Amino acid sequence: MDLIEPHIALTHDRIDFDVSNLSLERGYTKDLGMRVDITGGTHPIQLETIVEHIRNKNFEVLRPIDGENGPNTSGTVAERVEKMKSRGWTQIGKPFSFIPNPPSTCNALLVCYPSSTVLYRDLVAEMQKIPGARVLSIEQIKNPDVESLYEYMKRSIAKECPGNDPRERELFHGTGGDAIQGIIDRGFDDRYFSPSGAWGRGVYFADDPRKSNSYAPPDPLTRHRVIFYNKVLLGVQCKLSQPDNSLSAAPKGHHSVHGTGFQYDEYIVYRYGQALPYLKITYTTP
Repeated sequence: MDLIEPHIALTHDRIDFDVSNLSLERGYTKDLGMRVDITGGTHPIQLETIVEHIRNKNFEVLRPIDGENGPNTSGTVAERVEKMKSRGWTQIGKPFSFIPNPPSTCNALLVCYPSSTVLYRDLVAEMQKIPGARVLSIEQIKNPDVESLYEYMKRSIAKECPGNDPRERELFHGTGGDAIQGIIDRGFDDRYFSPSGAWGRGVYFADDPRKSNSYAPPDPLTRHRVIFYNKVLLGVQCKLSQPDNSLSAAPKGHHSVHGTGFQYDEYIVYRYGQALPYLKITYTTP
Protein backbone atom coordinates (compact mmCIF):
# COMPACT_ATOMS: atom_id res chain seq x y z
CA MET A 1 0.00 0.00 0.00
CA ASP A 2 1.30 3.44 -0.92
CA LEU A 3 1.20 5.49 2.29
CA ILE A 4 1.79 8.76 0.48
CA GLU A 5 -1.36 8.94 -1.59
CA PRO A 6 -4.00 10.93 0.32
CA HIS A 7 -7.56 9.68 0.62
CA ILE A 8 -9.18 13.03 1.37
CA ALA A 9 -8.29 16.05 -0.75
CA LEU A 10 -8.23 19.41 1.00
CA THR A 11 -6.59 22.75 0.32
CA HIS A 12 -6.06 26.21 1.75
CA ASP A 13 -6.36 26.35 5.56
CA ARG A 14 -7.85 22.89 5.93
CA ILE A 15 -5.87 20.02 7.42
CA ASP A 16 -5.18 17.08 5.11
CA PHE A 17 -6.41 13.98 6.95
CA ASP A 18 -4.67 11.43 4.73
CA VAL A 19 -3.21 7.97 4.51
CA SER A 20 -0.03 9.07 6.27
CA ASN A 21 -2.09 8.83 9.45
CA LEU A 22 -2.64 5.13 8.84
CA SER A 23 -0.46 3.95 11.73
CA LEU A 24 -2.46 6.11 14.14
CA GLU A 25 -5.71 4.87 12.64
CA ARG A 26 -4.64 1.24 12.96
CA GLY A 27 -4.00 1.77 16.64
CA TYR A 28 -7.52 3.01 17.19
CA THR A 29 -9.45 0.71 14.90
CA LYS A 30 -9.05 -2.18 17.31
CA ASP A 31 -12.40 -0.83 18.46
CA LEU A 32 -14.16 -0.41 15.13
CA GLY A 33 -17.05 1.40 16.78
CA MET A 34 -14.81 4.35 17.57
CA ARG A 35 -15.13 7.46 15.45
CA VAL A 36 -13.17 10.66 15.02
CA ASP A 37 -15.33 13.75 14.58
CA ILE A 38 -13.18 16.43 12.95
CA THR A 39 -15.95 19.02 12.86
CA GLY A 40 -18.09 18.55 15.95
CA GLY A 41 -20.98 18.69 13.51
CA THR A 42 -22.59 16.65 10.78
CA HIS A 43 -19.54 15.09 9.06
CA PRO A 44 -18.09 12.48 11.44
CA ILE A 45 -15.28 10.30 10.10
CA GLN A 46 -15.53 6.65 11.11
CA LEU A 47 -12.12 5.03 11.29
CA GLU A 48 -13.28 1.73 9.85
CA THR A 49 -14.67 3.65 6.87
CA ILE A 50 -11.33 5.38 6.37
CA VAL A 51 -9.50 2.05 6.32
CA GLU A 52 -12.03 0.61 3.88
CA HIS A 53 -11.57 3.62 1.57
CA ILE A 54 -7.80 3.13 1.68
CA ARG A 55 -8.09 -0.56 0.82
CA ASN A 56 -10.34 0.26 -2.14
CA LYS A 57 -8.28 3.32 -3.17
CA ASN A 58 -11.24 5.70 -2.79
CA PHE A 59 -11.10 9.37 -1.81
CA GLU A 60 -13.48 12.25 -1.10
CA VAL A 61 -13.13 15.96 -1.88
CA LEU A 62 -14.17 18.23 0.98
CA ARG A 63 -14.34 21.53 -0.90
CA PRO A 64 -15.58 22.75 -4.30
CA ILE A 65 -13.29 21.90 -7.20
CA ASP A 66 -11.61 24.95 -8.71
CA GLY A 67 -12.36 25.50 -12.37
CA GLU A 68 -11.34 29.02 -13.27
CA ASN A 69 -8.04 28.13 -14.90
CA GLY A 70 -8.77 24.60 -16.00
CA PRO A 71 -7.93 21.22 -14.43
CA ASN A 72 -4.20 21.42 -15.13
CA THR A 73 -3.47 24.63 -13.24
CA SER A 74 -0.69 23.93 -10.75
CA GLY A 75 -1.84 23.73 -7.15
CA THR A 76 -5.57 23.48 -7.80
CA VAL A 77 -7.81 20.85 -6.28
CA ALA A 78 -8.71 19.76 -9.82
CA GLU A 79 -5.04 19.01 -10.54
CA ARG A 80 -4.73 16.97 -7.37
CA VAL A 81 -7.90 15.01 -8.14
CA GLU A 82 -6.63 14.21 -11.65
CA LYS A 83 -3.26 13.11 -10.25
CA MET A 84 -4.94 10.73 -7.81
CA LYS A 85 -7.13 9.28 -10.55
CA SER A 86 -4.04 8.69 -12.68
CA ARG A 87 -2.63 6.65 -9.77
CA GLY A 88 -5.68 4.40 -9.78
CA TRP A 89 -7.74 6.08 -7.05
CA THR A 90 -11.49 6.65 -7.44
CA GLN A 91 -13.35 9.76 -6.31
CA ILE A 92 -16.54 8.91 -4.43
CA GLY A 93 -19.47 11.23 -3.82
CA LYS A 94 -19.78 14.81 -4.98
CA PRO A 95 -17.35 17.52 -3.85
CA PHE A 96 -18.75 19.63 -1.05
CA SER A 97 -17.51 22.65 0.80
CA PHE A 98 -16.30 21.76 4.28
CA ILE A 99 -16.34 24.59 6.81
CA PRO A 100 -15.58 24.09 10.52
CA ASN A 101 -18.33 24.99 12.97
CA PRO A 102 -18.50 28.57 14.25
CA PRO A 103 -17.42 29.35 17.83
CA SER A 104 -20.02 28.72 20.52
CA THR A 105 -20.55 32.46 20.94
CA CYS A 106 -22.35 32.80 17.60
CA ASN A 107 -25.01 30.89 15.68
CA ALA A 108 -23.45 31.06 12.25
CA LEU A 109 -20.51 32.29 10.25
CA LEU A 110 -20.02 33.40 6.65
CA VAL A 111 -17.10 32.26 4.49
CA CYS A 112 -16.28 33.65 1.04
CA TYR A 113 -17.25 31.09 -1.58
CA PRO A 114 -14.37 30.36 -4.01
CA SER A 115 -14.79 32.53 -7.10
CA SER A 116 -12.94 29.93 -9.18
CA THR A 117 -15.69 27.32 -8.82
CA VAL A 118 -18.24 26.42 -11.46
CA LEU A 119 -21.14 27.17 -9.09
CA TYR A 120 -19.85 30.69 -8.39
CA ARG A 121 -19.61 31.45 -12.09
CA ASP A 122 -23.01 29.88 -12.78
CA LEU A 123 -24.64 32.02 -10.09
CA VAL A 124 -23.02 35.20 -11.41
CA ALA A 125 -24.40 34.29 -14.84
CA GLU A 126 -27.87 33.64 -13.39
CA MET A 127 -27.85 36.99 -11.61
CA GLN A 128 -27.29 38.70 -14.97
CA LYS A 129 -30.96 38.00 -15.67
CA ILE A 130 -31.62 40.93 -13.32
CA PRO A 131 -31.08 44.07 -15.43
CA GLY A 132 -27.80 45.74 -14.48
CA ALA A 133 -27.09 43.40 -11.55
CA ARG A 134 -23.49 43.33 -10.32
CA VAL A 135 -22.51 40.60 -7.87
CA LEU A 136 -20.30 41.94 -5.06
CA SER A 137 -19.81 38.75 -3.07
CA ILE A 138 -21.05 35.21 -2.58
CA GLU A 139 -20.63 33.80 0.92
CA GLN A 140 -21.34 30.33 2.24
CA ILE A 141 -23.36 30.10 5.44
CA LYS A 142 -22.27 27.69 8.17
CA ASN A 143 -25.03 27.19 10.76
CA PRO A 144 -24.74 23.77 12.45
CA ASP A 145 -28.10 23.92 14.24
CA VAL A 146 -30.07 24.77 11.11
CA GLU A 147 -28.08 22.20 9.10
CA SER A 148 -28.91 19.47 11.63
CA LEU A 149 -32.60 20.32 11.51
CA TYR A 150 -32.53 20.33 7.71
CA GLU A 151 -30.84 16.92 7.57
CA TYR A 152 -33.50 15.53 9.94
CA MET A 153 -36.27 16.93 7.73
CA LYS A 154 -34.54 15.50 4.66
CA ARG A 155 -34.58 11.99 6.12
CA SER A 156 -38.15 12.37 7.36
CA ILE A 157 -39.54 13.66 4.05
CA ALA A 158 -37.58 11.08 2.03
CA LYS A 159 -39.44 8.29 3.85
CA GLU A 160 -42.73 9.70 2.55
CA CYS A 161 -41.60 10.11 -1.08
CA PRO A 162 -41.47 7.63 -3.98
CA GLY A 163 -38.00 6.16 -4.23
CA ASN A 164 -37.01 7.91 -0.99
CA ASP A 165 -36.29 11.04 -3.05
CA PRO A 166 -36.99 14.24 -1.04
CA ARG A 167 -36.75 16.29 -4.26
CA GLU A 168 -34.06 18.68 -3.06
CA ARG A 169 -33.79 21.80 -5.23
CA GLU A 170 -31.54 24.86 -5.20
CA LEU A 171 -33.74 27.97 -5.29
CA PHE A 172 -33.55 31.72 -4.70
CA HIS A 173 -35.11 33.82 -1.93
CA GLY A 174 -34.86 37.61 -1.75
CA THR A 175 -35.27 39.64 1.42
CA GLY A 176 -34.00 42.77 3.17
CA GLY A 177 -33.54 44.57 6.48
CA ASP A 178 -33.35 42.58 9.71
CA ALA A 179 -34.61 39.46 7.93
CA ILE A 180 -31.18 38.99 6.33
CA GLN A 181 -29.39 38.37 9.63
CA GLY A 182 -32.40 36.48 10.95
CA ILE A 183 -32.16 33.95 8.12
CA ILE A 184 -28.41 33.57 8.64
CA ASP A 185 -28.83 33.00 12.39
CA ARG A 186 -32.06 30.99 12.51
CA GLY A 187 -32.81 29.79 9.00
CA PHE A 188 -36.35 30.12 7.68
CA ASP A 189 -38.25 30.30 10.98
CA ASP A 190 -41.96 29.59 10.56
CA ARG A 191 -42.80 32.10 13.30
CA TYR A 192 -41.97 34.85 10.82
CA PHE A 193 -43.62 33.49 7.68
CA SER A 194 -45.74 36.11 5.97
CA PRO A 195 -49.48 35.32 5.83
CA SER A 196 -50.03 37.57 2.82
CA GLY A 197 -48.55 35.35 0.09
CA ALA A 198 -50.64 34.06 -2.80
CA TRP A 199 -50.41 30.51 -1.44
CA GLY A 200 -50.75 31.32 2.23
CA ARG A 201 -48.44 31.37 5.21
CA GLY A 202 -45.18 29.84 4.00
CA VAL A 203 -41.71 30.74 2.80
CA TYR A 204 -41.49 31.45 -0.93
CA PHE A 205 -38.69 30.50 -3.32
CA ALA A 206 -38.08 30.96 -7.04
CA ASP A 207 -35.96 29.31 -9.71
CA ASP A 208 -35.44 32.70 -11.38
CA PRO A 209 -33.56 35.43 -9.46
CA ARG A 210 -35.68 38.12 -11.14
CA LYS A 211 -38.60 37.03 -8.98
CA SER A 212 -36.49 37.13 -5.81
CA ASN A 213 -35.04 40.51 -6.74
CA SER A 214 -38.48 42.08 -6.34
CA TYR A 215 -38.39 41.08 -2.64
CA ALA A 216 -34.81 42.27 -2.04
CA PRO A 217 -34.91 46.02 -1.38
CA PRO A 218 -31.61 47.95 -1.43
CA ASP A 219 -30.04 48.85 1.89
CA PRO A 220 -30.72 52.56 2.56
CA LEU A 221 -27.03 53.27 3.21
CA THR A 222 -25.02 50.91 0.99
CA ARG A 223 -27.64 50.26 -1.72
CA HIS A 224 -26.66 46.59 -1.52
CA ARG A 225 -29.28 43.91 -2.08
CA VAL A 226 -29.29 40.31 -0.84
CA ILE A 227 -30.63 37.12 -2.37
CA PHE A 228 -30.13 33.77 -0.65
CA TYR A 229 -29.38 30.64 -2.67
CA ASN A 230 -30.99 27.78 -0.76
CA LYS A 231 -31.41 24.05 -0.59
CA VAL A 232 -35.15 23.31 -0.42
CA LEU A 233 -36.92 20.00 0.22
CA LEU A 234 -39.93 20.00 -2.09
CA GLY A 235 -40.90 16.36 -1.53
CA VAL A 236 -44.29 15.56 -3.06
CA GLN A 237 -45.40 18.80 -4.70
CA CYS A 238 -48.92 20.09 -5.16
CA LYS A 239 -49.07 22.12 -8.38
CA LEU A 240 -51.53 25.00 -8.16
CA SER A 241 -52.27 27.54 -10.89
CA GLN A 242 -54.77 29.51 -8.82
CA PRO A 243 -53.79 31.35 -5.61
CA ASP A 244 -55.09 30.06 -2.28
CA ASN A 245 -54.29 32.49 0.51
CA SER A 246 -55.91 30.25 3.14
CA LEU A 247 -53.08 27.71 3.16
CA SER A 248 -50.97 27.35 6.30
CA ALA A 249 -49.60 23.93 5.33
CA ALA A 250 -49.13 21.99 2.12
CA PRO A 251 -52.31 20.17 1.03
CA LYS A 252 -52.75 16.72 2.55
CA GLY A 253 -50.38 14.16 1.08
CA HIS A 254 -47.94 16.83 -0.12
CA HIS A 255 -44.85 18.57 1.27
CA SER A 256 -44.84 21.77 -0.78
CA VAL A 257 -46.77 23.87 -3.27
CA HIS A 258 -45.59 24.70 -6.78
CA GLY A 259 -47.38 27.90 -7.76
CA THR A 260 -47.68 28.57 -11.49
CA GLY A 261 -50.24 31.36 -11.61
CA PHE A 262 -47.88 34.27 -12.26
CA GLN A 263 -44.97 35.27 -14.51
CA TYR A 264 -42.43 33.29 -12.51
CA ASP A 265 -42.91 29.90 -10.87
CA GLU A 266 -42.89 29.89 -7.07
CA TYR A 267 -42.14 27.10 -4.62
CA ILE A 268 -43.61 27.28 -1.13
CA VAL A 269 -42.79 25.24 1.97
CA TYR A 270 -44.53 25.59 5.30
CA ARG A 271 -42.34 23.82 7.87
CA TYR A 272 -39.31 25.04 9.79
CA GLY A 273 -36.22 23.17 8.64
CA GLN A 274 -37.55 22.36 5.18
CA ALA A 275 -35.16 24.87 3.60
CA LEU A 276 -31.49 25.59 4.27
CA PRO A 277 -29.93 28.98 3.49
CA TYR A 278 -26.75 27.93 1.71
CA LEU A 279 -25.21 30.98 0.02
CA LYS A 280 -25.67 34.71 0.57
CA ILE A 281 -25.43 36.70 -2.67
CA THR A 282 -24.78 40.42 -2.22
CA TYR A 283 -25.27 42.56 -5.32
CA THR A 284 -26.28 45.96 -6.62
CA THR A 285 -28.61 47.17 -9.35
CA PRO A 286 -28.76 50.56 -11.11
